[in-house]
Parts: sequence; structure tokens; C-alpha cells
Amino acid sequence: MIKFFLWFLPCCLVFTATGQKANYRQAERFLNLESLVGTTTIVPNSLKGTDKFWYKYETGEGVRYYFVDPGARIHREWFDRKYVAGEISRVTHKPINYKNLKISGFRLDEDGKTMRFTSEKVDFFYDLCSNQMMPVDSIKGKKKKQEQVKKNSVKSTKWIGTYSPDSCCTVYAKNHNLYLFFIEDSVEIQLTTDGVPNYSYAGKNRDTTGKMVTANVEWMADSKHFYVEREDKRGMASLYLVNTLGKGRPTLNEYKFAMPGDEHVQRNELHLFSVEQKKEVELPVEKWKDQTLTVYKAGRPTKNLYFLRKKRTCDEMEFCRVIPETGEVKVVIHEKCEPYFNDQLFKLHLLYEGEEIVWWSERTGHGHYYRYDKNGNLKNAITSGGWTAGKVVKIDTARQTLYFEAYGQEKEGFPYFARLHKVRLDGKGGVKLLTPEQATHKVHFLTGGRYFVDNYSRADMAPRSVLRNTDGKVVLELASPDLSRLYETGWKMPEMFTVKAADNVTDLYGYMWKPADFDSTRQYPIISYVYPGPQTEAIPLEFSVVTGFNNAALAQVGFIVVTFGHRGGSPLRDRWYHTYGYGNLRDYPLEDDKYGIEQLADRYSFIDGSRVGIFGHSGGGFMSTAAICTYPDFYRAAVSSAGNHDNNIYNIWWGETHHGIKEKVVAEKRKVKNPVTGKDSTVTIEKVEFEKPNIPTNIELAERLKGHLLLVAGDADDNVHPANTFRMVDALIKAGKDFDLVILPGQGHKYHGKALDFFRRKMWFHFGKYLLDDYSSERFKEIDAYMRLE
Repeated sequence: MIKFFLWFLPCCLVFTATGQKANYRQAERFLNLESLVGTTTIVPNSLKGTDKFWYKYETGEGVRYYFVDPGARIHREWFDRKYVAGEISRVTHKPINYKNLKISGFRLDEDGKTMRFTSEKVDFFYDLCSNQMMPVDSIKGKKKKQEQVKKNSVKSTKWIGTYSPDSCCTVYAKNHNLYLFFIEDSVEIQLTTDGVPNYSYAGKNRDTTGKMVTANVEWMADSKHFYVEREDKRGMASLYLVNTLGKGRPTLNEYKFAMPGDEHVQRNELHLFSVEQKKEVELPVEKWKDQTLTVYKAGRPTKNLYFLRKKRTCDEMEFCRVIPETGEVKVVIHEKCEPYFNDQLFKLHLLYEGEEIVWWSERTGHGHYYRYDKNGNLKNAITSGGWTAGKVVKIDTARQTLYFEAYGQEKEGFPYFARLHKVRLDGKGGVKLLTPEQATHKVHFLTGGRYFVDNYSRADMAPRSVLRNTDGKVVLELASPDLSRLYETGWKMPEMFTVKAADNVTDLYGYMWKPADFDSTRQYPIISYVYPGPQTEAIPLEFSVVTGFNNAALAQVGFIVVTFGHRGGSPLRDRWYHTYGYGNLRDYPLEDDKYGIEQLADRYSFIDGSRVGIFGHSGGGFMSTAAICTYPDFYRAAVSSAGNHDNNIYNIWWGETHHGIKEKVVAEKRKVKNPVTGKDSTVTIEKVEFEKPNIPTNIELAERLKGHLLLVAGDADDNVHPANTFRMVDALIKAGKDFDLVILPGQGHKYHGKALDFFRRKMWFHFGKYLLDDYSSERFKEIDAYMRLE
């Protein structure tokens, strides 16, 4: 064997690839650039419940701590790092790096002049006026630690559980059932008898045999009622994974997992109990078979109780109020939305302990907010227009103002950037834009409510942080990252572009990464990084060094790497756009990806449209395999990671929401005994069932594969089960196709550590071989194998 390698080695060394050389060395340099960036967003830490705050920020000069007083327009470094490090070292006798101070527990004394913090397990005082620092124990006249505020003067008892607001009783679980315990009389009453594993009243559904544990209990403010949420997973089927790593024999990991069309799925229940009656109050909660249920409460403790129920078909829901005294359920808001509700943006907010409701809806085709009274009467539309209102950031009930993110207000603008707006709850006066920059804005309101920290960036814009008032005016510039070391490596921002969808009408937006040594006179293969949605797209919306699986590093191998949206991909635009793929869960994004790449190849002479690759993870892994099989003469190579190739065995939410499930009413004849005559008679009972959807799979496309496909999966993936990949493998083998397969032991849906690095390199080598015709990765492996044998 050794002689064979000695003879073969020179052949390997003199081999010269006829295509372009893959620059793996440059790609390696781009793998771990995050450490060169430091902090990119500021999270304010309020002091004493005021507008004053501090924050920690790291750059190439180390960690610094800043103090900000918005009212006085003060923004400064909080203390002398070298002095503080020296004092900590003097007290603790440990070497301290002033550029990497580890400080926690900042708090400001009542006089506002003295700060306390902890470092190396020692508490320190810092006088902000004199800039003097000393350990707490050295302060003369300091009261001893036993003066700390006592948490509770009431003697603890053996009873655990959730106490009523008046502290007269507590509720806990034993053997999966509920027990009510009256403190004064020491009387225990069992309230339920139907609790069992996978249908338990106990928190986290754990085994409660012989022990008292906490239950999922919430008390009403009057201490007369409490409610419990319970999950029913008894009929749900299981999935299994084998733990192949570790010591000893492999073990089995079993978990409940509902798939599209399953007869038995998780059911959520709401149970209400009366303390006076010492029993459950019957609630007519269930209206639709296999509905989902979400509980909402208003007030602390709960004064008003609500729940939201949604049909399994995902196109109809009701918001209901519970009357505890009678067990009555009143429908407050009823809404339909075909083909399905936008789960990513839908939210409701209860104001004034439930007297008013802020409700999000796509009833006009764009998501907007509406205000209802407690009885479900529409008072007014809060927002409106041909754009989308997004997440609520803050509701100032005193000023009757709603602060929220919004998308796509400008016709020619990038429609995905979240920017902060404000509007009156009555909708009067219109909507005001507070963060005008075309970028993704992430804001943090300060405790006083008069200012907010605005962190904004985009994929081609460096992060910036400012302090604004509630009119959007910039009050102070805050710290910014130092990207100079990042740029020295050759790293560059991606470039934004726009193409048309295959309908030649809809605009699609994306970004492009180029090699650091890009030469516009050369031609490069193009690789599309994809994710089909419909709940999100792969487009980076803020600054990042490692978009995707590090698109910038992949580009260094010698490619143009792009990612862009497609119809059916994002919930941020409008209802038509994000529901485009309904009922066509496999094929809907493919045509747009192909047509977008063709446009880029026509537009830029440096793109070689005959050498096209595609890759993605999870849904993107599913899409990349579908693409190379659907357009086998267009895509030459694909990398498909953790793909849900058979959505019929993926989770119920993905398949039923986005592909659809149909109800059917089944007539069932039963014999019943007449209570008067005692004779049997036949009656017809109608019941609702669901038709199991038939979602198109990648397995069906296996025989169409022509190009070079690399399939990757983690054997511990409890999200997209590796059976998805194995079924694709089986279909390809039966079709007589050649392909590559990598299984990552012990890796779940998200790869990490050495396995992640290994996957990235395998992807580089795959595209290097089949898009650059550079087989040097194989040659290097053979040489390495020879050296190990020697």
C-alpha cells in the first residue's frame, strides 16, 4: 500500500486543473472575522428608573463603560479604566487587564453620586465626584450585611405551589392532578382526577408521583378563581433519534412530533376553578376540532381573562372573554383571513386591563393595527395604507401613543427595513416616522419613556447607535464600532441589487458578495444562497460579517455569491406576496431564483451564467435540491443541508399552514337506546375530520438529477429529522444517480464547533470541483493521507 502511494504521489503533484484555481486559503482567512468587529449594538442599562443609563462597548481598544444622561446631554466614559483595574488588582491581588474589565451589578445610590459594582467577587464603591474607589467593607460606619432587606418575615411552610393574592390558599400538583390547600385550616382538597402523563396539570408535564410540585396556575385578582393551561399530547405519535456518540452503547431519544394530516395532534386546554365551590367551572372553550388556543390576561394579578382560538385550517379565529362567575365565554372579535393568518406579525395588546384591544390584521391586504373596545366594537383603524405595520415596540397609554415598526412605506425603497413610527391610538394626526434612515432599526426605550436608543444598520452599512427623543430628534451620538481591522483583511460590504420575479412585474431584492481580489474582466461562477420562506427570507437585513453560512468566505473561493427574495418568501411585504406559494409548497420559489440569476448574468459581464450553483440549509436545503432537479440543465452544483425533502413528515405548522389542509364532515351511524322504550335505534352523527395533505416532495424529482448534489444532515436533528435526507438518498440510489452525502454525528438542526467548520469546507470543495473544475481539494486530501501512512 505504501509503495502504491509513493508511485501515485508524483502523479498528483504534477496534475494541473484546466479551470480557475479555488482560493481556499483566502476563504479560510474569512472564517473567524467576527472577533475583529466587537460590539455593534447598544443595550442601555437604566439607573434608578430614570432616563440615565450606562452601557458596555467593546472595540479593538478593549471594553469600555459609558454613562449617559440624556437630560444634561452627557455621554462620557464612566471611569478611568486603568485606575479601576489598578484598584481591583490592589484589593484582590490578581492581575487585571484594564482593556478587559469584568464588572457586573452596577447600581447607583440614592444620592446619585456614588456607584457600586462587583468585580472578582468583591463589592466596590466608586465616588463619581472625587473619582475615588474603595471596597465596600472598608467604608466606616457601613452597616453589616445582615441589614439586607429581608425577603419575607412569614415563616416558610412545607406547602409549595402558587398562592392566591390574599394568601389564604395555594394550588399545587401531585400525581399530575391539582390540589387546593387552605392555609388557615390546613385542609387539602383534590380538584381533578384525570391528570396523567402527557395530559398533566403539573408544570412542564413532569412526573409528579408522590410529590407536590408547582402547577400551571394563574390566580384571578379576586382570589376566588384560578385557571390552568393544559396540553394534551396523549395521542400524538413519536419520532426517534439514536444518540450515536458518548460512552457505552448508543441510546434512543424519543419525542412527540405532529406531522401534517395527523389524526392526533397537540391540544391546548383552558380550565377554570372556583375556590368557593371547590371544583372546576365548565367553560365552552372548544369550538373547532383540533383548534389552537392561546390565553391572554389583563392586569397583575389577572382581572380579565381572554383566549384566542384558531381553526386547524389556519384561516379563521376568535378572540373571546371569559366571565369567571358564570363560566360564560363571549366572542369579542371574529376574523377570517384566507388562505392563512400571518403568524409572524399577528399580535394583539390589551389596554387598560382589557377595556381596549389593539388588534393586528391583514384584512386590507397589508398588515395594520385596529382599536376595539372590550365588547369587540371597532373604534377606529390606527394605521392604514399600502405598507405593513410590524411589531409594537411601546404603547404609551398616558399619551395615547403607539410606537411600532413598519416596512415598505416608500415606493422605491427596500421594503424590508424595520423603522420606528408613532401614531395616536385614535389614528388622528397620521403616522410619524421617527427613524428615517434606510436601514433596520432596533430600538430600546429608556425607563422614563422620553428617549430611546436607536441601533441601526444594514448589510451594506456599518452599525450606528444614537440616542433620540420621542420626536425622532437625535440627542446624542453614542459609541460606534471600529471596523478598520476587518477591512484590512480584504472584507467588503455586499452590494445591493434588484431583479424582477418571473412575472416581470414584482421587484425582488437581494445582495451580492464578491471575492476580495475581484477582477471585473474575469468571469466567475455564481452561487445562489436560498431560503424559501414563507415566514422569512435569506436576505440580510442588518450588518453581519457571516450572513448565511458565511457567504463572504464562500465568495473568496472564487465565486459571485448572491441571495435575493422571491414571491412567497416574506411576510413583511403584503398578503399576496407571502401567500403566493400556498398549496405549492415545493415549487413556488424556483422559477424566480432561476430568472433572477439569468438577469444578473445578462446585466454583469463578470458573471458566467453557464456555471450556476445553489445552496441552503433547512428550507433552503429543501429548495436547493428541488432547484437542481427541476432545472437540471441550469444548476450545475447544489449543496443541500438539513433539508425537509419530504414535507409530509415535517412539522404540522409548516405543512398545514403553508400548503393547506381541508376539513371534511363524516356521517357516522350509531346505535343508541331510547330511554323511554328501551329499544335501540340508529342515529346519524356528523363529525369533522381532516384530509391528509399530499405535499409534493423532492423524492419525486430524484430521477431528474443531472448535476452534482451534496446532501448534508446531522444525525441528532430533532427539527428536520434526518429521515428526510435518507429518503432522498434512497430515491437517488434507486434512480441510479451519483451524489455525495455527509452525515454529521451528534449535530442537531444547527451545526456548531468543528462540525460547522467541516461542513463549510466541504461546501467550498464541492463548488470548487464542479464550478471551477479545480480538484485540488481531492489532491490535497490524498497527499495528506499518504503523509499519515508514512
